[in-house]
Amino acid sequence: MTSEETRSALTRFYDAFARRDGPAMAAMYSADATFEDPVFRLKGAEIGRMWTGLVGRARDFSVAYTIAQAASGRGTVEWTARYLFTGDRPVVNVIVSEIEFDGEQISRQVDRFDFPRWAAQALGTPGRLFGRFGWFQRAVSRRVARRLGVTPKS
Repeated sequence: MTSEETRSALTRFYDAFARRDGPAMAAMYSADATFEDPVFRLKGAEIGRMWTGLVGRARDFSVAYTIAQAASGRGTVEWTARYLFTGDRPVVNVIVSEIEFDGEQISRQVDRFDFPRWAAQALGTPGRLFGRFGWFQRAVSRRVARRLGVTPKS
C-alpha cells in the first residue's frame, strides 16, 4: 500500500464516519483487526458493532478530521467529534488515531483522547470528580460496552 493509497483509505473511513455510515466503517476492518482506546479494547467484528452503535445513537453528531500523516500502510489522523451524550450533554472530544493497514483493510487502530476531560463533559459531576481514576474508567467501559453489545476493556 503506497502513501497515496493509505491517504485514500483514511479519507474513505473518516468520510463514512462523517456520514454516520457504521456499516461502511465496519467493512474497512480485517476479520482479525484490533481496536483500542481509553474505553474499548476490541477485536474483529466487535469493532464494526461499536462504530455502528456509536454513530447510530449519536445526537447532533459531527466529525472533522485531518490526516496528519500517511505512509505506506499506516497513518495518523487527528479528529474532533461533537455530539450530545445521552441526549443532553454537549461533548467535544479531540482524538488522535494511529491506524495500520493490511492491504486495503484496517488491521490495527489505537485512538488516544483525554478520558478525564471527556468524562467531565459527558458525565457531569461524577466525571469531573472521578474521571482520572482507573476504577471509574473501567465502570464506564463496562456500561458502554454492555449498551453496544461488545466486550468491555479489562
